[in-house]
Amino acid sequence: MSCPHINNIAGSLRSPTVAQQVHREECTLCFDGQDDPEGVLVCLQCFNGGCFGEGRRHAYLHAEKTGHHLGVVVKRTRKEGKKRDSTEPPMKKLAISAPKDEELYNVSTSLRCFSCSPVGEAIHSDDEKVKVVVEGIMKALSSAQQSEVKAWEEEILPCEHTLTLHQEPVINIGHVPSQCSSCDLTSNLWLCLTCGLANCGRQQYGGIDGNGHALEHFKETGHMLGVKMGTITPEGTADIYCYACDDSKVDPDLPRHLQAFGIEVLGQTKTEKSMTELQLEQNLKFDFSMTGDDGKELEPVFGQGLTGLKNLGNSCYMASVLQTLFSLPAYRSRYTSETAQSHFQTCSKLPAECLECQMLKLGDGLLSGRYSHRAKLPPPSTTDFDGDAETPKFQEGIKPSQFKALIGKGHEEFSTMRQQDSEEFLQHLLTKLRSEAKSQGRTEDNEPTRMTKFGMEQRLQCTGCKKVGLQVEPVDLASLPVDAIEAGTDEEGRKVWKEVQLEDCIQALCGEETIEGYECETCGGKRTAIKSTKFKSFPELLVLHMKKFQLVNWVPTKLEIPVKVPDTLTLDSLLSQGLQPGEEEMTVKSTSSAPSLPDFNATAMSQLEAMGFPTVRCQKALLATGNSDAEVAMGWLFEHMEDPDIDSPIQLQAPSHAATSEPSPDQIAMISDMGFTANQARKALRESDGNPERAIEWLFSNPDDQGEGSAPLGVTALSSEVKAEDAIGGSDSLPAKYRLKAFISHKGPSVHSGHYVTTIRNPQQSEKEDEWVLFNDEKVVRAGSGGGEDMREKAYLYVYERV
Repeated sequence: MSCPHINNIAGSLRSPTVAQQVHREECTLCFDGQDDPEGVLVCLQCFNGGCFGEGRRHAYLHAEKTGHHLGVVVKRTRKEGKKRDSTEPPMKKLAISAPKDEELYNVSTSLRCFSCSPVGEAIHSDDEKVKVVVEGIMKALSSAQQSEVKAWEEEILPCEHTLTLHQEPVINIGHVPSQCSSCDLTSNLWLCLTCGLANCGRQQYGGIDGNGHALEHFKETGHMLGVKMGTITPEGTADIYCYACDDSKVDPDLPRHLQAFGIEVLGQTKTEKSMTELQLEQNLKFDFSMTGDDGKELEPVFGQGLTGLKNLGNSCYMASVLQTLFSLPAYRSRYTSETAQSHFQTCSKLPAECLECQMLKLGDGLLSGRYSHRAKLPPPSTTDFDGDAETPKFQEGIKPSQFKALIGKGHEEFSTMRQQDSEEFLQHLLTKLRSEAKSQGRTEDNEPTRMTKFGMEQRLQCTGCKKVGLQVEPVDLASLPVDAIEAGTDEEGRKVWKEVQLEDCIQALCGEETIEGYECETCGGKRTAIKSTKFKSFPELLVLHMKKFQLVNWVPTKLEIPVKVPDTLTLDSLLSQGLQPGEEEMTVKSTSSAPSLPDFNATAMSQLEAMGFPTVRCQKALLATGNSDAEVAMGWLFEHMEDPDIDSPIQLQAPSHAATSEPSPDQIAMISDMGFTANQARKALRESDGNPERAIEWLFSNPDDQGEGSAPLGVTALSSEVKAEDAIGGSDSLPAKYRLKAFISHKGPSVHSGHYVTTIRNPQQSEKEDEWVLFNDEKVVRAGSGGGEDMREKAYLYVYERV
């Protein structure tokens, strides 16, 4: 039917710009999508997507709230004979723009107006502006596609070495080597941009050969820049690696630099995968066996609380954390209750830009059972079928694209498609949820994020004066040291590690240490001190992070150390006792008068450090140029490269002393994750002017230094008279008994590569309390007894509920 309301708004309609998100794939408030019978209604004014038809009618809710009553319904149906489905592996960068929808689907559109009818009956319009807008909606990248493309465009910057490259060709111009200069390899070759010799790269996981001769070439000659042959494009882009910075970089002048060897970029064709593409491909191969300890295939399960999350390409770290949190009663009630659902009615933001809306959407998607059903069409691999070739074994799962785009927005790592650390993501998510609650005026007492909060108290007693220093740190998890003791090798020659007990790892965290050479202010000299760490309070949910790392070629590598994990823990003996009768608390010198460094421009610091400049140089450059932007600061750096004090610590004038900056929590955490204590990491960073690489070298050169005294005890301490639960969360009541709820397992060479899964006890909260379910992306299966012995003993994170 014709619509009298179109003329009122047609003049204000505009096609979506490249920067605008078009939500035509699925509803922004639930996971109903364009492949469902009703399709998705896309608003012609703001391009929000809402489910349409009978039932939830989120499109109608959007129209009522915004007054945007005109939209277009988008529906897809698969063409006959096409076997490719949404259950196929996540797309890789080479295939971001292909295949196109029209090759796989029939797509239909129809205009709807809620002003004409509350049910949004179909209307007709010959208005050219309306036609142009609808055409723009259909041609634009969907919000999910836009997020993926943006995430793949990883921010790689130039460095001082690419910007100041001096070339000295030693090859015949125009005769580009096709074989490594030190061996017979003809693939994985890196062309030295200084001299033109080709050398093989390092061996890559998954069978990519390499003998590391490019790295050896750098060590022998100092030629630090290489371009990966086969990745050069006619547009002048390629994989560039700087061995001095030990990172991927961009060469803004690559076409000219290649011309020095007779290579014209216009004649180049990309024939090899980039490092990013190789990483994704290998991460997809790191998967867990879908058979139990008894060798039987694990049974797929479906229903409420049993919905899988589709892997978006290196998103398993996120899926494992979300599945774990949404298995907890506090998160379930918070994000599925009628009170929470009323948020949809009052939220003033667009749903795709509201974290509360996206958490509610996830809660519905994961817990309702609405999307927990077998895939409608066969996935590409026949191993995913039952005996009936027409019946897929596993479910499709829901695709958390909008949540991932929002939670990672503005974050250097989580905004990309690279694999991440699940422990780091958990911390990031908790921070974001707390910030969201605070912005809406809600206290954390009523938020599920309170569950993980507790305090760890560090106690330091001087053996000379007997005075005691107490320092309490609020935390969300406990990082446990894990002893790496070799127990031989397996049949393939790989190291096998001796099994450790989880209780022993907890005791190691809380045990006593003797600190030699402690500078005691009361005694006025060096003394021996006794340090210990205990729980100031116990959380409702105890997350244990296993630090199974070892530095291999200066890269933190995860070790497959088996851990014997009990079903229950009792931690009563680990409660801190505070200051005891007769003990005197240390007097801590005030640091309030000490000058401090300003808050540096975080973006500029990140860009400068990414170019390879040491932290102290970046700070000095920003101080000298008004703390403005990286480009101005970089100009200052090139002008002052030869200053004799360029690497000296920054000196700030103070009444009686000079102060240098304290290491950031992120720097301390990064080094602590390699197995060092926070005090060791802090001291090493202070000794190394904040440079992490030099700090690690310092630690290996000073293995007996425990780091105590590197930061004044008490700077962040809470008064021993303040109740822990009032300041840091948790409770000091006893007994402190816990039962294992879930564990997140990881497979791969490091926590920033490979694959994550989570195994959860009784995710449906049924009477079957000892039933375990494995969530492996969209694959959801019944796990073996205790969650599976191998998976359990080699997990990365353990989650215990207080009972």
